[in-house]
Amino acid sequence: QVRLVESGGGLVQAGGSLRLSCATSGGTFSSYTMGWFRQAPGKDHEFVAAVSWSGSTTYYAESVKGRFTTSRDNAKNTVYLQMNSLKPEDTAVYYCAAVLDYSGSYYSVVWDDYDYWGQGTQVTVSS
Repeated sequence: QVRLVESGGGLVQAGGSLRLSCATSGGTFSSYTMGWFRQAPGKDHEFVAAVSWSGSTTYYAESVKGRFTTSRDNAKNTVYLQMNSLKPEDTAVYYCAAVLDYSGSYYSVVWDDYDYWGQGTQVTVSS
């Protein structure tokens, strides 16, 4: 059983930055594509970003491209989401998720396609 624990959320003014971390345990971290999702009140889970098992390939939603960067440290079993130029519309609970990558290049923008999810961390951006 893989366990994911997010940290780093908080309250920040518009234009500010936050760095989220997601520490994993209980599995072979380098076997998983890692994704980030967010959920605002009353809305579905929205794909934010993903990083391949090696860290060499990243994927971003159009709404965050150029502002957010995801990376991973396989030695520390941790994935990161650096969020810059934050906007009030980025306010949400942010989740990390893991899915086994059998092909070496798999990722998905669909929440239910992932195998494991963290408990989430709140990010609030004030205007």
